[in-house]
Amino acid sequence: MALQQSVTVSTGAELLAAAADPAFHDIAVAGTIVGVSSFGLQPGQMVKGTTPDAGIEFTTGADGICLTRDNAVINLRLQTDPDRRAVFNDPASPHLGRMVLQSLTVCGCIRLIAEGAVRGGHVEMEGVDVESADARHFPERPSGYGVEVVPGALTLWNRQPDPAVVITADLRGLSAGRAGAPVRGGGVFVAGAGPSGGRLLVRLLQTGAVFSDGGIASGTANRIAGGVFTVDGAFVDEVRNLGPVTTYGPNDMVLDNWGTVDRWTADAKITSFGPSAIGFVNFGTIGVLRVLAPIETFGGGARGFNVYAGTVHDGEFDRIVTWADGAVGLQISQPVGRITVRRGIETFGGTGDSLVKGVVVQLPATPLSIKPGGSAREISIEGGLFSHGPGIDPLQMHGAVGALSVSGGFTGAAGGFEPI
Repeated sequence: MALQQSVTVSTGAELLAAAADPAFHDIAVAGTIVGVSSFGLQPGQMVKGTTPDAGIEFTTGADGICLTRDNAVINLRLQTDPDRRAVFNDPASPHLGRMVLQSLTVCGCIRLIAEGAVRGGHVEMEGVDVESADARHFPERPSGYGVEVVPGALTLWNRQPDPAVVITADLRGLSAGRAGAPVRGGGVFVAGAGPSGGRLLVRLLQTGAVFSDGGIASGTANRIAGGVFTVDGAFVDEVRNLGPVTTYGPNDMVLDNWGTVDRWTADAKITSFGPSAIGFVNFGTIGVLRVLAPIETFGGGARGFNVYAGTVHDGEFDRIVTWADGAVGLQISQPVGRITVRRGIETFGGTGDSLVKGVVVQLPATPLSIKPGGSAREISIEGGLFSHGPGIDPLQMHGAVGALSVSGGFTGAAGGFEPI
């Protein structure tokens, strides 16, 4: 009997039967199929939508599609409960092969993780929109710098401790959540297995709009989440945030890097609303950083940008504004290269609590703060440094700067600084 290469399905029974039969390579979904139990794809199988309303709605409490090797999921709407896995992979498969997720709208989490028997593979995503998801309950969380990280609604993670295990990826057009209706947990999360474990090599991580809320209880000091998070063990050629990234909860970093990124460009606004929810955090290494739209934070202790470990060789910012106590504008605690701000740094808060490496400390909302051990080859601030909080100076200098230039104003509500 000749192998059948393709089949069109329109019912749950037809879909499950086709997925269980390795004779079918292409499974075409016509219309929306409801009440489907979780199923796996055979190695080499592809499931794709062929009508504008093509989709799969899974039963309550069920996961979605389990990938094995060389699978593709294309042009579909997938729906599970928010806290279930809409797309995930089988840890018993020794290799991912080439995994493709394309033109998907998803309710539920996407979790592709190299663990168990998985020893390699390549992942491609393009046009993947996680409309709603809740990743808070997954127990696996990377840790470092005094905190653990809640994973994302969209998670790609090489957890293998062996540094010889390499996963590669090309990730384009990823989005998560909606304004006022964020995904819960992190947003987009890519990670390797730490500084000495398996590596995740990403050619491009490109995101559209991302809205997330980690759901972390206020006052928690040892847990964070992020809108877009590159964790250590991730090596990324380029991160490009084409859409706005917004976080809503406590300890919700908007953009956070623990990995190694050659070029990172944010084209749209970076906004946080929760306490200790920093606009951009760097603990890894970034070659060239370009933040071409404002960073604005509203929560207590929500700094605009900081480098507490690692370095940034060349950083450029549009404008940084913070509105609460303890919310430093730009803070440097490690040696960096050149830092430029085009339209100034402005803070409106006084002294207050802020989370630093898993410890809540008191910080003044200083526009520019160079901490002990921090240094810069060159800092250029156009548009001025302005502090409005009581007793807050516009500049705190406890480190070293090779060349410092501030134009456009230099004033603080504390007095002692005459306008320049």
